[in-house]
Amino acid sequence: MQKSGFVYILASEKNGTLYIGVTSDLVRRIYEHRTDAASGFTKRYGVKMLVHFEQFKAMPAAITREKQLKKWNRAWKLWLIEEENPDWFDLFDKIAS
Repeated sequence: MQKSGFVYILASEKNGTLYIGVTSDLVRRIYEHRTDAASGFTKRYGVKMLVHFEQFKAMPAAITREKQLKKWNRAWKLWLIEEENPDWFDLFDKIAS
């Protein structure tokens, strides 16, 4: 049985620095980013707001989508976020409850 996967986009603020990642446990991974348990880019640039995520039945599909999104230009990424989250709400509370 394959694990499901998630692709997610974090932002530092509306129209701020973006980070795209992939995980099999979205709540745990976003919590790690928010508490600075995940060192690196997100900690360095204060990228903690979950502004977009997509769920996939299998991790390979999530990884493929992550690679696709990372190749997109910034305008396309902003469009993707604003298509479903025009006010750039932090979606963490929605998924954590």
